Amino acid sequence: MAHWIGIDLGGTKILAGLFDDSLKLLARAKIPTEAEKGPDNILARIGQTVDGILAEAKVAPTSVKGLGIGIPGQIEPNSTVVRFAPNLNWRSLDVKPMLPKNWSWPVVVENDVRMGTFGEFSAGAARGANHVFGIFVGTGVGGGLILDGQLHTGFNGHAGEIGHIVLHWRRGSTLESIAGRKYQMLRAKELLDDAPKRVRKEWKGVDLEKVKSSQLAEFYQRDDPIAVQLIDDAARALGAAIASVVNFVSPEVIVIGGGVTGALGDPFIERIWELAQRHILPDAARNVKCLAAALGDDSGIVGSAAYAKLKLAGP
Repeated sequence: MAHWIGIDLGGTKILAGLFDDSLKLLARAKIPTEAEKGPDNILARIGQTVDGILAEAKVAPTSVKGLGIGIPGQIEPNSTVVRFAPNLNWRSLDVKPMLPKNWSWPVVVENDVRMGTFGEFSAGAARGANHVFGIFVGTGVGGGLILDGQLHTGFNGHAGEIGHIVLHWRRGSTLESIAGRKYQMLRAKELLDDAPKRVRKEWKGVDLEKVKSSQLAEFYQRDDPIAVQLIDDAARALGAAIASVVNFVSPEVIVIGGGVTGALGDPFIERIWELAQRHILPDAARNVKCLAAALGDDSGIVGSAAYAKLKLAGP
């Protein structure tokens, strides 16, 4: 039987999954990325993780037909070259020469959020749809497009980069600078500097550079005024951006995922969609679904494995 491997490479974690030919998950593993140690170390860690899931599932390496890697950055189309991955500090890096020498299978490299979107399209919330827009809200904000049932990468290979859409032309404010957790924490510092003492006391001892999505959600659920302002602004920005995508591309399903979304849950998605519909053209949202990502953390590994299978074995 043929097997496929999906890798979701993030700035802080590596997630790997082994799948059978029907894309049933057989084994998965998660380890820290250790991005500060450089690309050679990261690829070596990916190799160790792959060895681990093959051993766990008792699958022979010779049965693996391909491997897909989702990388958080810009990818040169139809290549293994990463143009720029800011969270990894990679520029113009070809990962192919760094791959483990014992890998006998071909490797497909794509953007991580596109792979997350492809995962939801293949086996998640958007399964069965032909026109899908995926948006993942975490440390930053990324997006992916499925048009006519195919992953759309565009002319220069960066289609779907919704996080970099400019929402305020005079200030140059992008969606990511408002909704991405990393940038929310920069704003939190500014807001706290001007906040009443009782508010600052609630955040005392919190390292803003290390705040996780779950912590931000806890503050929000306690009606902390700083968190409420950050999340409300994020929802409004996401609503405006999604409305623009609906007006421009006309997807049938919008999938919202990522760490911030997962921590805040369905009410956050409902709020975003409510705000989006205020800006959508009359009737343009008819029968359009806005859904939470169904695969959770596994969107990326499912998408990477499914995309590798599509590219290497065909539909």
